[in-house]
Amino acid sequence: MKERADFARVKKTGRAKAGRFVILSTLEDESLASLMTGFITTKRSGKAHDRNRLRRRFRSLVQAHAPAFGEIRRYLVTIARPGAAQATFEELEADWLRQARRLGLLKGPEVGS
Repeated sequence: MKERADFARVKKTGRAKAGRFVILSTLEDESLASLMTGFITTKRSGKAHDRNRLRRRFRSLVQAHAPAFGEIRRYLVTIARPGAAQATFEELEADWLRQARRLGLLKGPEVGS
C-alpha cells in the first residue's frame, strides 16, 4: 500500500484493534488479488533507524503469519505505537498476534487477553 486514499479508506471503513505496541487495522476487499499491507511508523515511534527496524520487523511478522489468515483479499495496516521501538521482537510478535486474533484474522485462542 502506498496511496494515502487506501490508508484513509482502511481507517474510515475498516476494523481496528489496539494493543500495547501496535494498532492493527483491516478491511476486506474482494477486488484485491492478495493481501495488501501497509506500515505506519511516525516520528513518535522513535528515531529513523528505530522506525526502519520496526518496519522490517512488521514485514517479517506479516510474512510469517499471513499464510494462516482465513481470507487474504484484504488490506492490513500495522501502526507502531510509542514505545514499540523499545520492545523486543517477541513482545511485538505477541502483541501483533493478539490483535490479529481479536480481529478474527487468525484462528486459535487469544494470548494473554
